[in-house]
Amino acid sequence: MVVNSFDWIEDYPAAVTVCDCEGIIVTMNRRSIIQFDKRGGAKLIGTSLFDCHPESANTMIRNMLQTQQANVYITESASSGRRLIQQVPWFKHGAFAGIVETSCAITENIPVNKRE
Repeated sequence: MVVNSFDWIEDYPAAVTVCDCEGIIVTMNRRSIIQFDKRGGAKLIGTSLFDCHPESANTMIRNMLQTQQANVYITESASSGRRLIQQVPWFKHGAFAGIVETSCAITENIPVNKRE
């Protein structure tokens, strides 16, 4: 087996934030740190997601942590434009370990490729 030390996550073209199964942020890539700079950036590592969101979002986070289900949606704001948000479970040695959130900018007209 070839072990590659390439750290792809740091230059991945989306913000990546990872929490454990208790909702504690365990890592953020460079884009995530920049995206959440006004909220503390890298200082958010080790803090709870529940402190960063309103109760409506916290209810969804608790549900994802309990059910280990994904949540995908598009958000839009004047400051950051349209973004695709994917919140998916991650596993360590086969056991549920938390949620990975990716957030990437999207254009107005994303093509839909239908496959048959």
